[in-house]
Amino acid sequence: MTTAIEFYWRPGCPFCLALRRRVRRSGLPVREIDIWADPEAAARVRSVADGNETVPTVFVGTHAMVNPSFRQLESAVREHAPALLDAARPVRGFWPFRKAR
Repeated sequence: MTTAIEFYWRPGCPFCLALRRRVRRSGLPVREIDIWADPEAAARVRSVADGNETVPTVFVGTHAMVNPSFRQLESAVREHAPALLDAARPVRGFWPFRKAR
């Protein structure tokens, strides 16, 4: 069972910063991993990003996404780990999740 989103990032990455801000505000359980500080994390990112260290790379369970939008991440959570939506504790006044269609 998936207990958190795995968010792979590196310092100085503006795309990481933008997505991480949305994820944090959403309150979804997330584990943030700096690929420059963790060689195994960098290898995991390369394994799903055509050998590149492209970040942000996000895993929802076994489902990997390279540089996803928050909307894509939300869709993946709904499909692969819907229990994470129940565990979300959004920042007050911010509820990022759209109703499923």
